[in-house]
Amino acid sequence: MKAVVFLGDRTLELRAFPDPTPGADEVVIEIKASGMCGSDLNAYRAKDISALGLGGDGNPVIAGHEPSGVVVAVGSEVGEEEAYVGQRVMDHHYKGCGSCEHCLSGWSQLCGEGIVVYGVTGHGAHAPYMKVPASTLVTLPDELSFETGAAISCGTGTAYAALRRLNIGEADTLAIFGQGPVGLSATQLAIAMGARVIAVDISQERRLLAQSFGAEETIDPTSTDPIEAIKELTQGKGCHFSLDCSGAPQARIAAVRSTRTWGTVCFVGEGKDVTLEVSPDLLRKQLTIIGSWTFSKQGQADCAAFVAKNEIQVDKLFTHRFKLDQAEEAYRLFDQQKMGKGVFLM
Repeated sequence: MKAVVFLGDRTLELRAFPDPTPGADEVVIEIKASGMCGSDLNAYRAKDISALGLGGDGNPVIAGHEPSGVVVAVGSEVGEEEAYVGQRVMDHHYKGCGSCEHCLSGWSQLCGEGIVVYGVTGHGAHAPYMKVPASTLVTLPDELSFETGAAISCGTGTAYAALRRLNIGEADTLAIFGQGPVGLSATQLAIAMGARVIAVDISQERRLLAQSFGAEETIDPTSTDPIEAIKELTQGKGCHFSLDCSGAPQARIAAVRSTRTWGTVCFVGEGKDVTLEVSPDLLRKQLTIIGSWTFSKQGQADCAAFVAKNEIQVDKLFTHRFKLDQAEEAYRLFDQQKMGKGVFLM
């Protein structure tokens, strides 16, 4: 089969790999949809090969960590209660030791013994087929498309977990900084939870998408001070909650300073630093700041159930759909960060 590998310095190629066969406790998924995630750009842009996704042999691995598809083969030790041929699935794309407290609670990405991240350090889903442990599978509800399953497998699932940690409720005002795939997902989900959403992004295209999803207000931080704008929209108090999905230092500090006394800020965007003035920004506002990294296996299933129950049109996140042989064009466009979310359809 042909599959996408990142070579760094904004290059990639379709490379030939053997079709996978499952080990005793593994399954093979026929990939139907494989989402593009902002974190893929780290390997795509990397100047240093050590920043690339590398397998145990030091060679680039197949990219893609938002898998959705159908089980087509199961290993000899996989029971029907774990997986069966024809099952519609997503994948919780981490493998840990399998026996520590984190692995047993579904948080294998927190395993202290070392982890495999499928699509980063293990072969991923930008391919016709993908081999994973049966224990990492999450059933995709029949009501949801494979595209929606791909989104839930990382970006949308990440947004859902962060909102659950914030404990968003009706009548709460939430400012979301960054309207990439995770931020746009958070906008959709928070509105379904009853929140009033203020969406902040430098991209007009992404602000328009957020508005179409139901954001009450959108702010361009390049032309308007988002802190002052959010305070004006909240009678000078600031928002109840803020969520940074950008990772940009200026967005993080704006998230902190636009949140009211006794409010909560959540950081989801990866990388970079932020400098706070501890007394005015944190202590004297009784502010809570939390971090949220992806989601548990059960959290992924909960997100899918919430999306299905509330009939959230997650498919609308996808502004661009590609075939694998269009991967070079797909990542060139994604690198410009002017599109919503992209997905490969096999």
